[in-house]
Amino acid sequence: MDPTVPRPESRRPLQYLLNPAIVAGLVLGVCLGSTWWLWRNASADAAQGLQADFDFRVRELVNGIAQRMQTYEQVLYGVQGLYISSDFVDRDEFHRYLDSQHLNQHFPGIQGVGYMRLVGGAQLDAHVLAVRRDGFPDYTVHPDGARAQYAPIVYIEPFSGTNLKAFGFDPLSDPVRRVALERARDSGLPSLTGRIRLVQEDGGGPGAEQAGFLLVLPVYSNAQPQQTLEQRRAALTGWVYAPFRIGDVMAGLGGERAAKLDVEIYDGDELAVARRMYDSQPGPPQPGMRHTVQKISLAGHRWTLRISGLPGSGVGAERDSKVQLIGGAGVVLSAVLAALAWLLARSSLRARRALSRARQLADELKEGQASLLAMADSAQRSQAVLRSILDSTVDGILVDNFDGAVLNSNRRFRELWNVPEHLDWAQDGALLLQQVAEQVAQPSVFLAAVARRLRENDVQHELLHLRDGRVIEQFTRGLRLGSAPARLWSFRDITERTQSEVREQTRRQVLELLATGAPLQTILDSVVRGVEDGHPELLCAVLLLDEDGSRLQVRAAPSLPPVLCAAMDGQPVNEPQGYCGQAVQLGRRVIVADLAGDPLWSQYRDVARQAGVQACWSEPIRAASGAMLGSFAIFHRAAQAPSVAQLALMEQASRLAGIAIEQAQGAVALRAGEARFRSLYDHAPVALWQQDWSAVRAALAELAQSGVDDVPAWLRANPSQVARLAGLVRITDVNAAALAQVGAPPGSKDASALTLAQNFDSAAMDAFARALGALAQGAHLFACEGSFERLDGVQRLNELTLLVMPGHANSLDFVIVSTLDITERKRMNDELLVLATTDFLTGLPNRREFMARLDDEQARLQRDISEQGAVLMLDLDHFKRVNDEYGHATGDAVLRHLAALMRDSQRKIDTLGRVGGEEFAVLLPGADMPAALAFAERLRQRIAGTPLQVDGRALSVTVSIGIAALDPADASGDAALVRADKALYCAKRAGRNRVEQFAPGAGCEEAGGQA
Repeated sequence: MDPTVPRPESRRPLQYLLNPAIVAGLVLGVCLGSTWWLWRNASADAAQGLQADFDFRVRELVNGIAQRMQTYEQVLYGVQGLYISSDFVDRDEFHRYLDSQHLNQHFPGIQGVGYMRLVGGAQLDAHVLAVRRDGFPDYTVHPDGARAQYAPIVYIEPFSGTNLKAFGFDPLSDPVRRVALERARDSGLPSLTGRIRLVQEDGGGPGAEQAGFLLVLPVYSNAQPQQTLEQRRAALTGWVYAPFRIGDVMAGLGGERAAKLDVEIYDGDELAVARRMYDSQPGPPQPGMRHTVQKISLAGHRWTLRISGLPGSGVGAERDSKVQLIGGAGVVLSAVLAALAWLLARSSLRARRALSRARQLADELKEGQASLLAMADSAQRSQAVLRSILDSTVDGILVDNFDGAVLNSNRRFRELWNVPEHLDWAQDGALLLQQVAEQVAQPSVFLAAVARRLRENDVQHELLHLRDGRVIEQFTRGLRLGSAPARLWSFRDITERTQSEVREQTRRQVLELLATGAPLQTILDSVVRGVEDGHPELLCAVLLLDEDGSRLQVRAAPSLPPVLCAAMDGQPVNEPQGYCGQAVQLGRRVIVADLAGDPLWSQYRDVARQAGVQACWSEPIRAASGAMLGSFAIFHRAAQAPSVAQLALMEQASRLAGIAIEQAQGAVALRAGEARFRSLYDHAPVALWQQDWSAVRAALAELAQSGVDDVPAWLRANPSQVARLAGLVRITDVNAAALAQVGAPPGSKDASALTLAQNFDSAAMDAFARALGALAQGAHLFACEGSFERLDGVQRLNELTLLVMPGHANSLDFVIVSTLDITERKRMNDELLVLATTDFLTGLPNRREFMARLDDEQARLQRDISEQGAVLMLDLDHFKRVNDEYGHATGDAVLRHLAALMRDSQRKIDTLGRVGGEEFAVLLPGADMPAALAFAERLRQRIAGTPLQVDGRALSVTVSIGIAALDPADASGDAALVRADKALYCAKRAGRNRVEQFAPGAGCEEAGGQA
């Protein structure tokens, strides 16, 4: 057959497509489709232009509403500014300000601007009386009723017309108005009410009433802070507000463009008739008109706008006439072209039919000849492909009949069953099946399958365990070849899969036993049985070295005869006679294929014969470090060497036994370590607390997710939250020293009554916050000092160390806290500090302490040279005579008397000191010389005017005082004290009981005069 000649079958679809009706239909469809595409694009362009115009009008209207409301907000901000700039705004000042704004001229739609004054319930009568005295004798707050707070309208401009009805009205009495007032109060921002009826509407005629709303802005006291919510509520004095009628607000808004839209305004997010505030075109919306729903947020309140086009406005649903013209012309042109195509296609069809009939007969003859040749070639190829497939499959295939004749087999079958090349299996099928049965550990199972007759499509499944350790999966299927019954044998080597399953099952069981803390004997028994369950011909045992490492002890042999176990137990490792001992001694595998002929088994031969075993294979058991632990022994009932699969099994079993032994020994050591740790923990002399901070960690994670980056800074700024976080810490355990430290009853171990207050009380929350911040930043150790509260309520001081246990840094669920009661140590340190820095007789700072504070003040002056200071030296006049005449006891009384008078005269920042026997000093920070002279003179006069009563007699006491100024140029404060001492010497020389000022370069007589 000529391939260039089209076959009749291939021409028929083309001829069918060239049918006049189909051609005409295709032309008509293409033309109408093109017309539709042009019409659709033109229509879409027209609709897009109308939609864009509609969207522009809507945006312009919505923006106009938002801008107008922003303008109203600015008016209220101006009034709020009036209150901010003045402590009190009276009615005339309020009127003058708003009258200058010309509200009706510049802010269309606004009804007025007023001020609501916040009045407490207890001050209502006083408020009404004050307004009446202001010239409004009929003023009352309405509506009536007792309330916690009132907000009557006291100012409103213009104060005429319907606005007079709002005078004295309390918006807080209305729930809708109150929501907006409270929102403005708490936020400090403008707030819009929901849909309300203005009090100005009362008494209006029908049809004149409109929906209204208020725009309010809070007014706070200028003298009070306003940063937080509580501060704003406390500082609130009232609100400025503006009432609006929605129709007046919308009047003229949007200009000519908005006039072509139907605008409806609803209060809130719902399009409900009851919530409608405004409708520019009353009545239901026109069907088919474009419309949109817009939501706008104004001063914390939501409005929903439904905006629709109006018929004839240019933004409705009318179509362009040009679109209609395109559609009509396209339809007429499509019909004309379809008619012409039908005439041409009918003429061509008649010519093709005559030619097609002549070619059809010749093609049928050639096809018949080609089919015969193809069938013969296909039969040869099918036979070759079948043989190739059989030889390439991974399964061993055997086909026989029930009379013992083997019909076919593949290469994999012969490899799987080790069929010799010389075996004539095709002539004697029984011989082949006998060859297979001899390799099976239980031949009866295979021979029973051979004898079983199967019906067509019956399937039998068997698992065959071979003598060399392999596992073969066998499927036998009954079938019919021609008219005779036959069967198909399929064999697959699943040794690796079976061993993997057994290994995995054994491993999982061993891990479960390890996890539950089972005894080592139970774990090793599980390992042994895992090997024996898959290999019934094997008997296994685990032998471990004793503590000395010189003998092997049987630790697991559940199936081994007792006589053999007794012979093996206690076998020396170093003796030349033995089996498993040699594997341990040499550190390698030992294979004894025949116990009867091996010299190492000479003394154990009778025991092996009595136990019924003929072969022994030993594999050493090692630890992960390589140390020898023992031996894994496998006994076989027949004399043979292990196969490759059995060698792998031995190695895996010994490795699993080594892991189990190490884990079990580790668990024993861990339990012993835990017991030692618990004993040390319970009997430690230091108070130890085991705590769980995981809940605190979770709270800090929530803070991080909320945007808190600096946790320590946040804790310092929120001290109330620190106490809340402290309540999340859970005490899980304490030792005896901790219970004794907090005053628990002797012998008590109950930690339920303990809280974090026994570590950090309320006064130590700052220390807890620092500890929390350190742990949150990843620190594992933190130490601090704080205070705690005993169970009897006594507050004590402590020293704490927090340690995050390893492995718990991310969760903080295991924190060990050690505490030391340092109350007595602190008390002793304070007493020692007082003794070291205080004069025991007068209680004033001693010379060392005074000089230290003088040096500190000198350093401060050197840092800031603009500062100043002075130092005074005082000396008791004729003190030696007092001691001589009245005794040293009276002298001591005089010193104490002087110290008391100095304390009464000093400022809080001054420092007093006793620097010698009867010498005293005073440090005056920040004092210039005139101030120091005035202080010294007052002190001198008071001492001279306050005699000491001794045995009923008045003992006059006077002092001489020298003054010197502190100089930043001095290296230390001691220089100023030397200058003051010189001035004191001048006072002594000048007659005592006087004040002298140090003057550089002057002698005693010229050093200064009496103050």
